[in-house]
Amino acid sequence: MNTTSQPDNADLFTPLQGADDDARRRLHRRLVDAAEAEGVLDVAYRTVDTAVGPLLLAATDRGLVRVAYARQDHDAVLQTLSTKVSPRILRGGSRLDHAAREIEEYFAGRRQTFDLPLDLRLATGFRLGVLQHLPTIGYGRTESYSQVATAAGSPRAVRAVGTACATNPLPVVVPCHRVVRSDGSLGEYAGGAEAKRTLLTLEGAAA
Repeated sequence: MNTTSQPDNADLFTPLQGADDDARRRLHRRLVDAAEAEGVLDVAYRTVDTAVGPLLLAATDRGLVRVAYARQDHDAVLQTLSTKVSPRILRGGSRLDHAAREIEEYFAGRRQTFDLPLDLRLATGFRLGVLQHLPTIGYGRTESYSQVATAAGSPRAVRAVGTACATNPLPVVVPCHRVVRSDGSLGEYAGGAEAKRTLLTLEGAAA
């Protein structure tokens, strides 16, 4: 899915006939950057290869708005973004350079915290409170669903914490993988149990 919507000069986004792949990429990037500068790009996205498979990254002018695993269906995620955020979505551009670099550093073991602006508009109410707490669980540490519920102000809302983690729009960056069951077992995870185990192993917090 290359675009959900394009500006009126969409014909400019057609790769030049005979151009090599590098030239096409450079041209596309320039055009996306121009669309952003002209205020006709609301959501930029790209995919990055990681130890847990390809991750979709999407950002608005407020910050990173979505991270998604392949198993979550990237096309479906983009369609949801077009409905809930804006249909003006394009692949590429420079908006996600910083996020892609920090994620690469994280998986290389060179980064323990993310320093990125986040757009949390896809979470509200109690779920938003849970997401705001998750970054306080330090690298290499875990908390139980019960502990997170207490920290979020509703000690009995253990299942709601599970739902908040399952619907976290920014996995990896907002570390719901650090939330485990009270018995130490992994529990559910949007990226799958193996991805959760990989992240915890990387951080030295494997169950």
